[in-house]
Amino acid sequence: VGIFVAFSYFALAQEDVYKKRYGGARFAATFFVLACERLVNVMVAAIGLGACGGSGARLARGEIFQSGASQTLAMAASNEALRYVSYPTQVLGKSCKMVPVMVGGMVLGGRTFTASQYAQVVFVTLGVAIFNFGADTKKTSGNDSAYGLSLIAISLVMDAVTGGLQDRVKRTTKALNPRAGASAKPSVYESMLYTNLSGFVVALGFAFATGQLTSGVRSCVAHVALARAVLVYSLASAVGQVFIYYTITHFDVLVLTTVTTTRKIFSTVISVFRDPSNALNRIQWFGCSLVFTFLALDVVAAAFRPRHSAPAAATAARRAPSSRRAERDTDTDRAAAAIGSARSTSSRRRHSSRRSSS
Repeated sequence: VGIFVAFSYFALAQEDVYKKRYGGARFAATFFVLACERLVNVMVAAIGLGACGGSGARLARGEIFQSGASQTLAMAASNEALRYVSYPTQVLGKSCKMVPVMVGGMVLGGRTFTASQYAQVVFVTLGVAIFNFGADTKKTSGNDSAYGLSLIAISLVMDAVTGGLQDRVKRTTKALNPRAGASAKPSVYESMLYTNLSGFVVALGFAFATGQLTSGVRSCVAHVALARAVLVYSLASAVGQVFIYYTITHFDVLVLTTVTTTRKIFSTVISVFRDPSNALNRIQWFGCSLVFTFLALDVVAAAFRPRHSAPAAATAARRAPSSRRAERDTDTDRAAAAIGSARSTSSRRRHSSRRSSS
């Protein structure tokens, strides 16, 4: 719910930034906006980390920084693609995001998935694709350029890299903290801080190299409404990312991608009830029902799924200290017996020597 609400406001602010005209022209400084967004995210994460504290674990900062860079490049390519392809084409391409995230998890994160997770990816991706394909596209995709389509492909590749690296962060953190075992993981605000810090460095570097840093600052100074839209965009992103990194920390990247992929459909359905003019056609209703029916079945199946591994692990953890204490007690008894035997042997020798001398 937190992700749905925060990124609904995020989408409205994004439209204000990129779709409205300021001074007769649309704002096109993509990397400047990303740098502002990442900076606000870093500030919110730093405040949260100071208030809640860290995990105390050794962190895989290298992988976290790499995932932040790839995540920023994915967003930049996706936003930049809107300048060269139609919005339906961009949304349709990004609706397949769950597939590269799963591939990245297997290749880079070393993950394995269950049959139900494969089915989840297939049906949710298919449902979202049908939903978007059934939309009324008055703006045809005839003007979609090869460059714009290439940007969408790059964005999907970066999504795969990001998902795989985020899975690898968990695995590496456990390896760096062998005593903590499975409980070793970065806190929500640690992940958010280091990921966005690297993303800020990347976005700022591209903004400076492309001249968008200067043009973005000038546009925001000249148009207060634009500066306000960028601020709301960044704040909504920061709130949403708190929920995003909570999901990554306590669940996994595939669960997060499922939530973010279905969010757009949920927002569209809500808009239908708010404004009847946004009515969906039969194809869209079919795609929508396919997604939510499968998600509902998955939730029900998860509720009835046996959970024996966690109690067994907890029982083993409780038994381990007692067994170690038993071993220590046994060793102590053996040592005491050895000392007693040595003393009795020494005493017999002294007695025998006294008899011989007498």
